[in-house]
Amino acid sequence: MKRENLFYLPVILMSVAVITLALALIFIKRKEENLKISVEFKNPEYRVFIPGIPLQLEFCGEPVPMQVEDVYERVEREILVNTYWNSSTLLNIKRANRWFPVIEPILKKYGIPDDFKYMAVIESNLTNMVSAAGAAGFWQLTPPAAKKYGLEISNTVDERYDVEKATEAACKYLKDSYAKYKNWTMAAASYNYGTNGIDRQIKNQKSNNYYKLYLNQETFRFLARIVALKEIMTNPEKYGFSLDDKELYKPYKYKIVNVRYAIKNLTEFAEHYGTTYKKLKLLNPWLRDSYLPARKGKVYRVKIPD
Repeated sequence: MKRENLFYLPVILMSVAVITLALALIFIKRKEENLKISVEFKNPEYRVFIPGIPLQLEFCGEPVPMQVEDVYERVEREILVNTYWNSSTLLNIKRANRWFPVIEPILKKYGIPDDFKYMAVIESNLTNMVSAAGAAGFWQLTPPAAKKYGLEISNTVDERYDVEKATEAACKYLKDSYAKYKNWTMAAASYNYGTNGIDRQIKNQKSNNYYKLYLNQETFRFLARIVALKEIMTNPEKYGFSLDDKELYKPYKYKIVNVRYAIKNLTEFAEHYGTTYKKLKLLNPWLRDSYLPARKGKVYRVKIPD
């Protein structure tokens, strides 16, 4: 090494040492600041609590045996899940203001207890969702069940997405189940598990009481979810949900056009009635394509924005 380079070596080493010390001091200071911030933001008042779980609940006038340990725990689970799953429950409360006025009179027309509107909530969150098994709409009807109760399903029309018609089909199913099992709790369970599955479990376990049957996890939770959503949505303030009327979704306003003919182009059809394809499809999600073929003897009730 040259003599002049040796002259600079102590200077370089000193500089490296100074820089290293400075970085270490900065690191220590940042760590202390972060620790201070975390302490300052720790809120001693914040806590997660268990809301009071009612010991007297009923579904369609039939008591829920909350004194039975596993039943209590199932209901408690669903109340906790839906209380602290804030976004989902808030949206259900908001949507209910739009859709319960549509569903309630149909339930009444068919003699189905009003509590079943909460079954539509747990089935679909009041949206036209599709399950992995191919069930669709607010009531999650499978194609065989939908067709059995008079709904049309094709590439261009799927009436499972028509809330009124799907509700009527669900009512017919529930009436048949009630006639078979003589209570609404079992009718609801069969809606989830199927009548064949419920019949098999009744035979195997020698009991026709839902709360005494050992069933799969989904059907175990089914009634508890309905009861929990009913409790929370009936008493939202009790569970920490506070909404003004202006924050609720308003019912759609529309008029009905009875269509007995083929519509070759739904965009042009919408324009003829002073609306858009988008608004037409939002009001009529059962229209599954951009056109509507005629069907002999069939009258389609198409909603047009009012």
